[in-house]
Amino acid sequence: MRITSVTTGDGDGGDTGLGGGQVVSKDSLRIEALGGVDELNALIGLALAGELAEDVAEELGLVQNDLFDLGADLAVLETDKPAEGACRIEGVQVDRLGDKIDTLQRELGPLEEFILPGGAAGAATLHLARTVCRRAERAAVALRRDEAIGPRVIPYLNRLSDLLFVLARRQNRAEGKPETHWRKGASSDSASPQTGQ
Repeated sequence: MRITSVTTGDGDGGDTGLGGGQVVSKDSLRIEALGGVDELNALIGLALAGELAEDVAEELGLVQNDLFDLGADLAVLETDKPAEGACRIEGVQVDRLGDKIDTLQRELGPLEEFILPGGAAGAATLHLARTVCRRAERAAVALRRDEAIGPRVIPYLNRLSDLLFVLARRQNRAEGKPETHWRKGASSDSASPQTGQ
């Protein structure tokens, strides 16, 4: 695929084209889902621009390519996809995420408490990416209520948000940053007298 011009002006009226040629509003549910996936990919790119553990960076590079597949999956209506050869998220891609999560979980050990997002800069960025992934997933779920979408779009995003969480933990471990555990009511003044009212 060759991109000869970035600016076309075709969207100046607030509409854009799908992969099958249909023209839709830029605030349609399908474009909202596509935009969420694009934002997520850009945020992962930001994480990769920093210093990350080699295995974390390697996995994120695979994820970025997957997200282009997922974007193409969403950009073409299911009725326009050929029986074979359509660019879509496949089961093997979803399974790879699950396998990577399991491997990292064995290395990191189970969590006994909730943790707060943060730690190393790369880990904090991955926590933010996780929340953007969940937003993209919510947009895809909303779209699926109205239109058919690829059967593995939502499973992939669901699994990816879990992977990003585990990769953030892995990055903190690689940099020797301790995880901060959630403490219920930490900001309240526990020393203040109780009125009982």
